[in-house]
Amino acid sequence: MSGEETYPVAAEPKPDLGKLILRELLSWLWVILGFLFITGTIVQARVIPSGSMEKTLLVGDHLLMSRFGYDAEVPMTQLHVRLWREPHRQQIVVFRAPLPENPDYIKRLIGLPGDQIEIREGVVNVNGKKLDEPYRAAPPNPLDNYGPVTVPKGEYFMMGDNRDDSYDSRYWGFVPHENIIGTPILVYMSINAPEEAWDPGHIRDRMVAYASVLLHPSIVRWRRIFKVF
Repeated sequence: MSGEETYPVAAEPKPDLGKLILRELLSWLWVILGFLFITGTIVQARVIPSGSMEKTLLVGDHLLMSRFGYDAEVPMTQLHVRLWREPHRQQIVVFRAPLPENPDYIKRLIGLPGDQIEIREGVVNVNGKKLDEPYRAAPPNPLDNYGPVTVPKGEYFMMGDNRDDSYDSRYWGFVPHENIIGTPILVYMSINAPEEAWDPGHIRDRMVAYASVLLHPSIVRWRRIFKVF
């Protein structure tokens, strides 16, 4: 018989279920906060719901938009902080339109503060000089006349590339500096579906459009994917 003594092995303490749940919740909280920070200050996804920017942007184009340096949004509120970057002439810009409920629009910046804007027979003149616009969807419309007007300090004049189908500064005026949100970076997806699928609130129509991609891949505009601005 051996003289060695045996000792019971201490059982490992069971993990505290409450602490495990708390640790998991904190992990997800950091993920959510990181997501809100990125979408509120750095990059955000957008979809084009109308043809006002054709041929540059098509209905159903899905964009990544850079907010960096332009705008910071307080998560889950309507509060925005205008940052240091300034848009330049003929840049495509996302902004809150000076209309009821402040809908987000995407247009091209035509007039900077202090610019004189005049449109005669569809031709845009800035400070007395014709603006070269190779991006336009159609030739100038002889019936399109506007101005002259001077863009006020701290505001911008916006127009869509598809002039005959664009609700823009010609109708509702100038865009305040603090309403600028950002600029598009690239198209990450483009789906040829009816306009109503991309209107705000039409969730069912949008889901149908996405499901249709699985059955009819040809509705994806593959050549537009990764188009950079």
